[in-house]
Amino acid sequence: MQAPYCSVFDLFKIGIGPSSSHSVGPMRAANAFVQELAETGMLDRVARVVIDLYGSLALTGIGHGTDSAVLLGLQGEKPDTIDPESIPEQLAQIRAQSTIKLAGRRGIPFREESDLLFHHAVFLPAHPNGLRFQAFAQTDDTTPICSATYFSIGGGFIVREGQSATAAATVEAAVPFPFSSARELLQLAEKHNTSFSRLVLENEKAFRTEPEIRAGLKRIWTTMKDCIHRGCRNNGVLPGGLHIPRRAPALHDVLSKRKATQGQDPLDVLDWVDLFAIAVNEENAAGGRVVTAPTNGAAGIIPAVLNYFEEFCPQAMPEKIDDFLLTAAAIGSLYKRNASISGAEVGCQGEVGVACSMAAGALTEVLGGTPRQVEQAAEIGMEHNLGLTCDPIRGLVQIPCIERNAMGAVKAINASRIALCGDGHHFVSLDRVIEVMKRTGADMSSHYKETSLGGLAVNVSEC
Repeated sequence: MQAPYCSVFDLFKIGIGPSSSHSVGPMRAANAFVQELAETGMLDRVARVVIDLYGSLALTGIGHGTDSAVLLGLQGEKPDTIDPESIPEQLAQIRAQSTIKLAGRRGIPFREESDLLFHHAVFLPAHPNGLRFQAFAQTDDTTPICSATYFSIGGGFIVREGQSATAAATVEAAVPFPFSSARELLQLAEKHNTSFSRLVLENEKAFRTEPEIRAGLKRIWTTMKDCIHRGCRNNGVLPGGLHIPRRAPALHDVLSKRKATQGQDPLDVLDWVDLFAIAVNEENAAGGRVVTAPTNGAAGIIPAVLNYFEEFCPQAMPEKIDDFLLTAAAIGSLYKRNASISGAEVGCQGEVGVACSMAAGALTEVLGGTPRQVEQAAEIGMEHNLGLTCDPIRGLVQIPCIERNAMGAVKAINASRIALCGDGHHFVSLDRVIEVMKRTGADMSSHYKETSLGGLAVNVSEC
């Protein structure tokens, strides 16, 4: 039996900020729970729901919006369809009336202080991001009529307790070009004299027609670009209490004026790449519409590098946008299958590091690189992010996350340029660096894995 196939549309999911593992995943889990209640005929019997958050979800849940995501998911909202503008009003109504409408139709009493519980010191063994839902027929019952535990395993993927992490992929399906390692992917590309993107496109045809695939990829890229444009326009201060002002609009004005009035500095392009990444991650931090790529914490890297390709590279053309996303998905699926894309499990190397690797490899392909050069670029992108910690101040996806995306995007471009200067032969393989990343994450203290218990999160003095 083939292993579950991870689709490009699994890795690139349209959702909302600020976190794929702490807001997108929990919203999906809450929605799945109320759907189960409805499908089993138990929804109309429910008088109370209690949610327990464990580990990283408890420690950084408030800053990452886990509490809000769970409430919205119970009301039937989904990350890809919810209107971000409606969120404040929905949350205010729940809290003012102490009532929640399960699946948008059954109102029950709900008090956050007693029904949404944060277990900061308890980590469930399967994954650091655990949450349990219990539904009761009477408000004072102690035995639930339905209970479910989920794990948010990074990138918006969720699995129910008892499932393996690979169960979060699309389906077990007979794709024409299965691969579970970079070595196998390279062998397929060389055997069939084709690119990574062509192989993935053929695999995707096992689920959708080619026009459907391209329409879906266009929607992803349009959403990414819209996020960049919103981030360049929206002024103000980011929520959460750090009082961090948005920088993208001012930076956009400076770069636009410089472009119009001065000669081009050869390094101006890097400033634009920084802008693209910062714009996306400021939108993410504000809870706006983003594309998980492969996580929200790293959502700015792939859009920034792809926008760089479209605006600054003469090789750019519409079909190469698709090739970029397909190649990035091939690389990202290797990390998801063989390591992790969860900051709570392996630190930020699993978010920014993976996004940098995906972007580096994808850029190399659309710039004309060979499959071996693509594999090398992806390896470089991760090799120089190994050990990257996840230590957000106050649990907010702001510092160091926003600037870290800018640095990751520039690093991806540089990794691609290094790979394109050679013939693709190198010492450390992509498979080896993925394994090293996984082991590094296992060795890393939990203080540095999205708990805000170490690093910058506790060693920055406030003036």
